[in-house]
Amino acid sequence: MNFKKNRTTPEPEINLIPFIDVLLVVVIFLMLTTSWSRLTEINLTLPAADAQKLTERPKQIILSVTAQGQYAINKSPVGGSSVGALTALLTPMAAKDITLVISADAMASHQSVVNAMEAARRSGLSQITFATQSSESSGS
Repeated sequence: MNFKKNRTTPEPEINLIPFIDVLLVVVIFLMLTTSWSRLTEINLTLPAADAQKLTERPKQIILSVTAQGQYAINKSPVGGSSVGALTALLTPMAAKDITLVISADAMASHQSVVNAMEAARRSGLSQITFATQSSESSGS
């Protein structure tokens, strides 16, 4: 006895037309909402500080950074420009109430200033400030 009947079941088909329609709508949406202009630079206007000059200066160390990436601590040139060399010179000067003033040239690289901040962190100087130019003498 053969209980099975030879029924042929149709193979399921994947209909691609609705899928293509949805993808086409998504592509059109992305093309309409995307801006195709490229921004190559960002124009920034850096702020100038208008602060009153302090009559009393707390204990501070002035770390100068030149445009070439050279350092000077209290107007004494530093031999190396690495973080380790700065740390070695700043560590003996570090105390709880000393403020580090970073005075960087306008053309100094960002990396030079970050190296100075890293050396201050490693040597234990937690009070850091930046020297700025007053707006009257900035000229622009």
